[in-house]
Amino acid sequence: MKWLDRLIEGRTRDLAQRSSRRSFLARVGTVVAGSAATLPLLPVARAQDEGSVPESGDPHSCDYWRYCATDGFLCSCCGGSASSCPPGTEMSPITWIGTCLNPVDNTNYIISYNDCCGKSACGHCMCTRNEGDRPIYRPQLNNEYNWCLGTQHQTYNCSVARVIGKAFD
Repeated sequence: MKWLDRLIEGRTRDLAQRSSRRSFLARVGTVVAGSAATLPLLPVARAQDEGSVPESGDPHSCDYWRYCATDGFLCSCCGGSASSCPPGTEMSPITWIGTCLNPVDNTNYIISYNDCCGKSACGHCMCTRNEGDRPIYRPQLNNEYNWCLGTQHQTYNCSVARVIGKAFD
């Protein structure tokens, strides 16, 4: 085993004499940057097709099952739908999430609440249901932020409730 130790030590010393820390860090940086570029190519879970979720209730009502953790004007009353923004607005890519029970199939679904941005506040169908809302230290579960930060215009218009998928116990 001593011969293996000497061999590895000799190779390591050779490498240390032929290269600098900066070149080593540059190579590591290249590998990290290269692997980050391939990350989008990895398979990811896609959102569930909303058409496959059994529906009941009125999307214009605050009592609609998807709105269990919403806080804001309902886009379904502002020219959009429960899952799409009204014309002239854009959906924020930044979101808060909730888990709501669908009374039709008695299944919990993960709901993504996205703000629609670009026009002044809609002013119709204000809905504040804070079921599962978390304190400010859990921002992804808190609905008190202006979530329009990821859009071209930071003016809030209304909120949508998109089904992401089933929640597993």
